[in-house]
Amino acid sequence: MKVMIVDDEEMIRLGLEKILCKLHPNLTVAGSFSNGAVAWDNFNRLHSEGLDLVITDIKMPFMDGIKLIEKIREVALDVQIIVLSGFEEFEYARAAVRFGVKDYLLKPVDKAQLQGLLTEIDRLRNKTLTPKQDDAAAPMEDREHHAVEQVKQELEKSYDQPFELEKLAISVGMNGSYLSRLFRSKTNMTMTDYIIQLRIEKAKELLIGNPALRNYEISQMVGYHDPVYFNKLFKKTVGVTPKDYKEGKR
Repeated sequence: MKVMIVDDEEMIRLGLEKILCKLHPNLTVAGSFSNGAVAWDNFNRLHSEGLDLVITDIKMPFMDGIKLIEKIREVALDVQIIVLSGFEEFEYARAAVRFGVKDYLLKPVDKAQLQGLLTEIDRLRNKTLTPKQDDAAAPMEDREHHAVEQVKQELEKSYDQPFELEKLAISVGMNGSYLSRLFRSKTNMTMTDYIIQLRIEKAKELLIGNPALRNYEISQMVGYHDPVYFNKLFKKTVGVTPKDYKEGKR
């Protein structure tokens, strides 16, 4: 299991790393960062290398934990997130649940609770396909095809909302890790890339069909609350900025 730790207090990061390695012998701390901005700068690289879990504090300089979680969920559904918080930050931690975090831990960390969360994340990572009972008689290939089509329909309906991978997986009778691999094998793209494609296509429609809308409004309408990130992603995907696309420079 690969983990990223984000906290502005070095002693907490070092202590948590020591606890994690004792609780889980096969765990690797892939990155340890002092604020959300630095963590975000390194996230895509670590995600491409198989990052499984992010453990993040809430109150940090430059970019807080809530913003970091929001940005992660815009590009990655398959990474589990645990929030660290002091008692005075408890309501902030609860608010983070809407972005699909796994759970939150109050400081000082309860080792038994952390152990339970690691065990649950391992179970979700390693669990094999569990088909729905009413689909048990169907051939495996048919069930897999149906699951992927169902997921695509759900993503197309709710592309502008943050997704929790495990809830999506449960809806088709699978665990998240298996569904992620299955979706990629059937579509040649990750669910994250599929959502980006849906959002960018919808943004293109809005840019042409609703020229009075400002770019930040379109950004929010397609699920990106950071218009600067939306502009960069749009240009990376389409080849031109939203402004240029609206003006016909495509």
